[in-house]
Amino acid sequence: MAIIESPTARTTSPLDAFGAQPAVDGPGMAALVAWVDEIAALTQPDRIHWIDGSAEENAALVEQMVGDGTLIPLDDEKRPNSFLARSDAGDVARLESRTFICSERREDAGPTNNWVAPDEMRAKLSPLFEGSMRGRTMFVVPFSMGKIGGPISQLGVQLTDSAYAVASIGIMTRVGSEVTRLIAEGTPFVKTVHSVGAPLEPGEPDSSWPSNDDKYIVHYPETLEVWSFGSGYGGNAILAKKCYALRIASVLGRDQGWMAEHMLLIRVIDPKGRAYHVAAAFPSACGKTNLAMLRPTIPGWTVETLGDDITWIRPGEDGRLYAINPEAGFFGVAPGTGESTNVTAVETLWGNVIFTNVALTDDGDVWWEGLTDDAPGHLIDWQGQDWTPDAGRPAAHPNSRFTVSAAQAPSISPDWEEAVPLDVILFGGRRATNVPLVVESFDWAHGVFLGSTISSERTAAAEGTVGELRRDPFAMMPFCGYNMADYFAHWLEMGEKAETLPAVYQVNWFRKGSDGRFLWPGFGDNSRVIDWIVRRLQGEADAVETPIGRVPALGSLNLDGIDVPEADLDELFSIDADSWLAETDLTEEFYALFGDKTPAELRAQLDALRARLQAAKD
Repeated sequence: MAIIESPTARTTSPLDAFGAQPAVDGPGMAALVAWVDEIAALTQPDRIHWIDGSAEENAALVEQMVGDGTLIPLDDEKRPNSFLARSDAGDVARLESRTFICSERREDAGPTNNWVAPDEMRAKLSPLFEGSMRGRTMFVVPFSMGKIGGPISQLGVQLTDSAYAVASIGIMTRVGSEVTRLIAEGTPFVKTVHSVGAPLEPGEPDSSWPSNDDKYIVHYPETLEVWSFGSGYGGNAILAKKCYALRIASVLGRDQGWMAEHMLLIRVIDPKGRAYHVAAAFPSACGKTNLAMLRPTIPGWTVETLGDDITWIRPGEDGRLYAINPEAGFFGVAPGTGESTNVTAVETLWGNVIFTNVALTDDGDVWWEGLTDDAPGHLIDWQGQDWTPDAGRPAAHPNSRFTVSAAQAPSISPDWEEAVPLDVILFGGRRATNVPLVVESFDWAHGVFLGSTISSERTAAAEGTVGELRRDPFAMMPFCGYNMADYFAHWLEMGEKAETLPAVYQVNWFRKGSDGRFLWPGFGDNSRVIDWIVRRLQGEADAVETPIGRVPALGSLNLDGIDVPEADLDELFSIDADSWLAETDLTEEFYALFGDKTPAELRAQLDALRARLQAAKD
């Protein structure tokens, strides 16, 4: 990030008291040190700093970034120990067009991933990384996805010249010497390398930073490596997140018999104290964080947060599937997060937060669209310019972010780092038409079919035209580290690895009427859908079978205390056979992308859906 990172070397730094290579020994340490030395020889940093994960070290890191102008401290009374970072206007989102899966064979990456042969990509990257850390510090960041030493946890190390990335990784994962010790003892780890780009001399314009064409986010599935160059944006620089926890972990899951999924994870507790665990896959900016921190509007119900973005799922010894949140923090979208939409998230952000690309208030706090109903009269916007409500542009970037420890959330479960048995899987997107509020799958294979057909309106979190409909099966299209047809097959195979499988549902909070109104109130009232699903598990709620799945029977949704007109309710669950038949044609086109690799079971599910729809017409 051109504004975030100071390119100049410092003769002294608060970090000088830290950073020595850990004094641990073991079969894995020599290999780790040799790899660090190899990357240092390529990138030529002025200094190598081994992160120990201590609070003192983090305080020194933050002090250095404040001194460099990388971070702007916020008012300590309003937002204790919190900071604002700003990025270059061209570095504000995931770069899907510059994200590559460099498997040995093109077919293993599949048609929905960008592929370059590994040797060819290494030849492209080598001159870019050569000397790229000159004038900077190379940080060695050992991290654990999942609690350190946990049965589902995985380890990694990121080498980076971005202090901002280091601070963010420290929030999003478990970092430090204990991870280094496990690696030294021989625990496998994933290698990740990141550089913001070639050194920038003081006074040079921001345009000297890498253009998008010179940015790369590269994954090598066979060697379990990630290399990222030229971007400081979180999703491209915090390599433990999407790059490792989804793209590389999905490959590990395929090979080892588990799943890495773009899912939130919650525990819902009914009025009788019965607990159920729900994982839900939604594309970014489609309500994941709101559901992860749901405050039910139905008396007696409680929702506890386990995770807001990524879930790893493994078969347990008791015949059930178990899930964990491998992350330690939230990297959430700020705009649209407010007291009227997600008060839990707002309360989580009371302090100890790194905000990126939000607006700065005159009294040293932050603001973004949706935080409050009315905008302040004056702000400094995300690009450092004066802003007023009549400026004609957003004060915060639409993909501005907050990075905060998950443990701070008021809704966090006391055992949020532990594996939990999975009862329900939800798939959802942002659909104005066709898709009902909630649909229950007929069985596991039908649930996989539902997941494979998910589409959603494009959001500011990714490249492309906002509002454009994009296919996003399982909310994993940008994050699957191998051929998605093989990924579909893996989901089908996972149905054979457990005796008791989660129930699968599709939800859509965003259906609109012909007049453009949202038909469902959403937010806390989404608990009413969860209530119906849980009562279905208990055998206490009725459903009606339709061609696309089972939907709530008339009167089975708890609508006490809210006003949803009968006409709106009818439209929420209306199923137009002709529209759905047209949608099956689109699904067939999508499946055709994968040719013969598309699982026969999914093609059979599509044929069966068409037959049911045609029968409904007749």
